[in-house]
Parts: sequence; C-alpha cells; structure tokens
Amino acid sequence: MVNIQVTVNAEGGLHARPASLLVNTANKFSSSVKIVKDTKIADAKSILNIMTLGAKKGETLAIQIEGADEQAASAELQNLFANNFEV
Repeated sequence: MVNIQVTVNAEGGLHARPASLLVNTANKFSSSVKIVKDTKIADAKSILNIMTLGAKKGETLAIQIEGADEQAASAELQNLFANNFEV
C-alpha cells in the first residue's frame, strides 16, 4: 500500500472539473484508490464520493493506493495535484 499526502491548490477546491479529472486519472489504474479527509473516506473512482468530501483550497488530503500498479497511480495522482489539475 502507498500512502501519500497532497494539498488541494485548485481554486474552488475539488469542484466538478478537478473532481472529474481525479476520477478519470484514478480509473486508469486497477489499484484501489481512496481519498481521506478528516474522518471521511471516498472512493477516488466515484465522482459522487469525491464531491461529498467538500475539499477546499489549501486543505491536505491523504491518498491510499493499493494494488498491482500502485506506484504508477501514486506518481500520476501526485502530479495531478502538483500541477493544480492542469492537463
């Protein structure tokens, strides 16, 4: 299992567009991807789950990735957050 910490730097937090990009990225991989904010845990492959987190700009999230391609998933997700969801 890979655990990483990311900061939401996108204006407006994880609103529809960044959440959609996050889900699309997570769905590229077979690994399980969970996003943790405080006590809430969301499946990163579900836009509804991501939206229910209510993650705002400046908040830190934990991402838990487990599976055969967890390293590749981790790198791509970190890159997504580091580049403010600019693809």
